[in-house]
Amino acid sequence: MSTSNPSTTQSSASEESGTTVSTVPSKLQTSQGNTTISDSVVQKIAGVSAREVSGVHDLGGGAARTLGAIRERIPGSSQSAGQGVAVEVGERQAAIDLDVVTEYGVSIVELSRAVRRNVIAAVEGITGLEVTEVNISVNDIHLPTDDQQEEREPRVE
Repeated sequence: MSTSNPSTTQSSASEESGTTVSTVPSKLQTSQGNTTISDSVVQKIAGVSAREVSGVHDLGGGAARTLGAIRERIPGSSQSAGQGVAVEVGERQAAIDLDVVTEYGVSIVELSRAVRRNVIAAVEGITGLEVTEVNISVNDIHLPTDDQQEEREPRVE
């Protein structure tokens, strides 16, 4: 059994079991008080930062995108920044799941790396939470012909 040393980041119990457990306090928990961050805050940050990556056409599955398109047509409403984003937020860490629609011709592997990098940097930088994982599910590919179909005039009034 080792002696306790404030400069070490392992507990003596974890040393015996062979695992490393960080006992460094989070920047969100201080002697002056605790800061908690809502799931919806992390969800919005992740959604905005994922959309910033070139090659991401949209976020969300088919049903979420359909509802988003309907919502856009209603005056005064806006698309949800958290659409297509699911998060789990703890006291020190967050896990993020994204449903992505890519542009046709974009490397999904490179896009995934860029989205992960951007989301982790934004969430950790803004909230101080450690992002443990960013899972990306590519649900659809946006084709150039999809825009042409949306722009056609209706045949009847």
